[in-house]
Amino acid sequence: MTYQPNKFTYSLLATLMFSAPSFAEITNFSVEPESWWADMENSSLQILVYGESISQMQVKLDQSQGVKLKQTHQSTSPNHLFIDLDLKNAQPQTLQFGLYDNDTFIQSFDYSIQAREVGSRDRQGFSNKDVIYLITPDRFVNGNPDNDNHPRMLESVNRSDKDGRHGGDIMGIRKSLPYLQDLGVTQLWINPLLENNQAQYSYHGYSTTDFYNIDPRFGSNEEYKSLVEEAQQFGIGIIKDVIVNHMGSGHRWMADFPTSTWINGQKQWQQNPQDIIYTSHRRTTVQGPYAIADDRSEFENGWFTDTMPDMNQTDPFMATYLIQNSIWWVEYAGLSGIREDTYSYADKAFLTRWSKAIMNEYPNFNIVGEEWTDNPITVSYWQAGKQNADGYVSHTPSMMDFPLYEVLISSLTENEDWGSGFINLYEMLANDVVYAKPTDLVLFEGNHDTNRLFSLMNDDIALYKMAMTYVMTSNRIPQMFYGSEVLMTSPTKDRNDGLVRGDFPGGWANDEVNVFKQQNLSERQADALAFNKTLLNFRKISLALQQGALSHYVPKDGVYIQARRYKAANRDETVLIIYNKNDQPQQLDLSRFKDVIGDNKNGENIFSQHSYSLDKSLTLKEKGVIILTLSK
Repeated sequence: MTYQPNKFTYSLLATLMFSAPSFAEITNFSVEPESWWADMENSSLQILVYGESISQMQVKLDQSQGVKLKQTHQSTSPNHLFIDLDLKNAQPQTLQFGLYDNDTFIQSFDYSIQAREVGSRDRQGFSNKDVIYLITPDRFVNGNPDNDNHPRMLESVNRSDKDGRHGGDIMGIRKSLPYLQDLGVTQLWINPLLENNQAQYSYHGYSTTDFYNIDPRFGSNEEYKSLVEEAQQFGIGIIKDVIVNHMGSGHRWMADFPTSTWINGQKQWQQNPQDIIYTSHRRTTVQGPYAIADDRSEFENGWFTDTMPDMNQTDPFMATYLIQNSIWWVEYAGLSGIREDTYSYADKAFLTRWSKAIMNEYPNFNIVGEEWTDNPITVSYWQAGKQNADGYVSHTPSMMDFPLYEVLISSLTENEDWGSGFINLYEMLANDVVYAKPTDLVLFEGNHDTNRLFSLMNDDIALYKMAMTYVMTSNRIPQMFYGSEVLMTSPTKDRNDGLVRGDFPGGWANDEVNVFKQQNLSERQADALAFNKTLLNFRKISLALQQGALSHYVPKDGVYIQARRYKAANRDETVLIIYNKNDQPQQLDLSRFKDVIGDNKNGENIFSQHSYSLDKSLTLKEKGVIILTLSK
């Protein structure tokens, strides 16, 4: 398969053809971002132009409609140039820039200022009404085997290697949309799809080598945009996985930095790559009142690995580049959210500027950050609205609720005792007082970095169902990991990334087990899939689970009760969730729960449709979970 240039490349080639005499003088010419839009909230735009020996050239803008060329910045690299534009009064148009060397015309290039789609600014981000489904695209569905390998890409497909590329792609996700809609999913968070041209271990997507182009082994920019548009027809939004902390060592910048401070440790790396300083992972150094600057710097400025250089967000050009890149993808593709990787590792002042720029552009949008810690105080620091003692301000509405996830896993697998089991899950919710808005957090049953839920539940289907139910009925935004609905497994000791991110059954031709066709599923897999379909689709119509107030009772005798209630002028809905760890039948005296039952007389089990009378005790026949919708 040959490389397919994008639309801008065609436009650029046409322009250069008209400047044929000087074409050879500027080779490897490119512009980022490749286009922009009129009527954006922030009217400033900074273009990064790349071309051999371009930095000393003068830039002139031909006649335009409302666009001003404010300034150009010469780079320390001979091959980069920054152009600042004022688009405050810009109309949609094609700009033409001239490049000159000592007033001698060299060549020109076109730049598109497009009209924004109607309603773009008011787009709705993901929220509590949604269920997010996380996909590792290389491991989900191989919809187009023809793009498994690419002549420009260093790593080829090798499905037998757990850490290699397996061939999943955007087309595979598009083909799965009917299945995902039927399952009850309303948002897709997809691990990074941008180019990762690394020699090995490139499948995960977190080593970006081109911030403006989809990896051709996944598809193309146009195909990604088509995925978003098609998903919307199925009632599904797309959340982009964004990394502003680090990039891939295979990025061309590593051979030619646009500025002298483009990455952290740049000078040391150029002098001796063995002198790389790696992050300490001591995340509290950026918020602790007694932390010293050197410790903070070691955390923020250290590299993840030798293949993940740490970008320097204190460099103003890098900061602008990253902010514009995030906004470009939202606007270009029509996204409904961003998940930001390794959130606290980036410069904290930059994170304020980055989150504010995005939310100013899209006031109803949503961003969720990853702060991997079991400490609620550490997570709460980064959420918008938190009044921090040091005055730090964030504009990121949501964070991943790692603290509640960790306790969910441990509390379900612990023996019930006065200080263990359900009581720890109950008491963890008391920590919600430290969050600006706990209901905006994203709670998950697993992700691409955690071992598989069913395995963590010791292959106990009852515990698994309790965990899935807790995530889907909590007062959080719920997220599930692909394959959890059919009990995908993994080892449980230490990290097992390649196995955790296993191939989805049925995602490849001739797979013996095929979830999409309901072919050769085990009895437990079929049961789990049916359970999750019922749970997710019930959540779609339940305002109590989407918006209702949460109340819960101190666990007793291995039973934990939560209730969600939504009350409005035209609707009063109460859902009672009963978690039971007992293997033997248990009588549950419902009089204890009169405050949430109120004057309701009946409860219907959403899974069995069996109706129970609420004026007498309830027999819990076996370990597991019951969800009752209450009625008069």
